[in-house]
Amino acid sequence: MRYPAPLKPGDTIAIIAPATTVKEEYVHGAAAAIEARGFRPLIMPHTLGPACGSYASVGRAFDLREALRLPEVKAILCARGGYGAVHLLPGLSPELIASLPKWLIGFSDISALHALWQKAGLVSLHAPMAKHLTLLPPDDPCTEQLFSLLTAERPEIRYYLPTHRHSLRGTATGTLRGGNLAVLSHLIGTKCDTLIPAEGEDVILFIEDIGEAIYATERMLWQLYLSHAISRYKGIIVGQFTEAKPDKNFPSAQAMIFTRLKEWGVHCPVIMDFPAGHVDYNLPLPLGARVSLTVDDGGTALHSILP
Repeated sequence: MRYPAPLKPGDTIAIIAPATTVKEEYVHGAAAAIEARGFRPLIMPHTLGPACGSYASVGRAFDLREALRLPEVKAILCARGGYGAVHLLPGLSPELIASLPKWLIGFSDISALHALWQKAGLVSLHAPMAKHLTLLPPDDPCTEQLFSLLTAERPEIRYYLPTHRHSLRGTATGTLRGGNLAVLSHLIGTKCDTLIPAEGEDVILFIEDIGEAIYATERMLWQLYLSHAISRYKGIIVGQFTEAKPDKNFPSAQAMIFTRLKEWGVHCPVIMDFPAGHVDYNLPLPLGARVSLTVDDGGTALHSILP
């Protein structure tokens, strides 16, 4: 896996809307935040519409390809997720992405694009988007970490957390993969399948979601279990599963995940309730990077393993 080149002062960050429509004030707010950091924001032509139904525009694919093509663009910030990024995949190839290595930033529905970046052999950033950059203060720790990763010669994360009572103890190293579970589940069997590890591949899986019924999330996990993917992960990071209403079986999605992992005899280390997903405190994660995780009674650590 390769890291895109670090950003330098004056470099351009393109803002695109590859999925659902986004509020204009969030796009301009993100542009202001980028400029305040010493970079040049470039709002791509179709980012603000005209909308095509719930989708940001009919020119979403053009904007992404153009942002990749422009030599001055060093990073691509997705303004919002929602739904629709999958529409862009047929017109892109891992070979194209690999030949134009740039940082991709976003989460949620952007997981479809992250999967393509992983297939291209490039590290990308599961990280806050335009709304976060607009509404949260400039010194927000997740924003600080995002720009630290973008500009570092050797990008790394060093996260320390209390150990959740449902986390499973242990240590592991592997390539960090994952993102939005619903989005990635529907890419299984495609050119962008990143959930099913290849034979002998060391993968640490990160998952998060929003608004999924607990039974729907459970069904996705059963798919990973029945395909023997669960038993091949070296570690699992369970992020935030927000807006999941309690049902007759489980009080929360996290409780269901813990119950099923325990039932299936999972022995790899598992971090529960990791602060990443559809929440304000959304720690950036370098997808595709080698990482180590340690879960013990004294605390939980997630670190980059730098080349």
